[in-house]
Amino acid sequence: MKILLLGAGNSRKIRLQHSDEQRAAEIVTLDFDPNCKPDVWHDLNYMPLPFKDNEFDQIHAYEVLEHIGRQGEWKKFFEEFSEYWRVLKPGGRLCGTSPSVGSRWLWGDPGHTRVISPECFVFLSQAEYKKQVGHTSITDYRHIYSADFEPLWLKDDGESFSFILEAMKGNTDG
Repeated sequence: MKILLLGAGNSRKIRLQHSDEQRAAEIVTLDFDPNCKPDVWHDLNYMPLPFKDNEFDQIHAYEVLEHIGRQGEWKKFFEEFSEYWRVLKPGGRLCGTSPSVGSRWLWGDPGHTRVISPECFVFLSQAEYKKQVGHTSITDYRHIYSADFEPLWLKDDGESFSFILEAMKGNTDG
């Protein structure tokens, strides 16, 4: 198993797992701070990611996605999540945490530039577009977004929002 740990900082811990399965994993760390000595030095505000297609089984991002991009930058949002989808293997998992919408730290941290919430993930699911476009007021972004994530697990305790998404690649070559 190969895992990409985004915004790793000085930690090398995997905090979220979907199952009890314990396998040895190769962990590749990515951070923009060279003092953290990441395996890959890269600023997530700039895409593409420096990895090949279908390279990772999992991507983990703990308290990092709210620091990338800006609220309302929808093209960058979809570019970013399309990149995560691209580097994940079919069925790969995107696991992460961010401050809950109800957390005082959501906007209390001067480095936070956007909200990551369960509602954001509706726009990452092709199945949701099929269910909602033409029936609700959802904006249809499929003209620029063709990747596909389905939520496997979402938890919001009012302070922290945790999630595991699965990269749906079906018959595509990713």
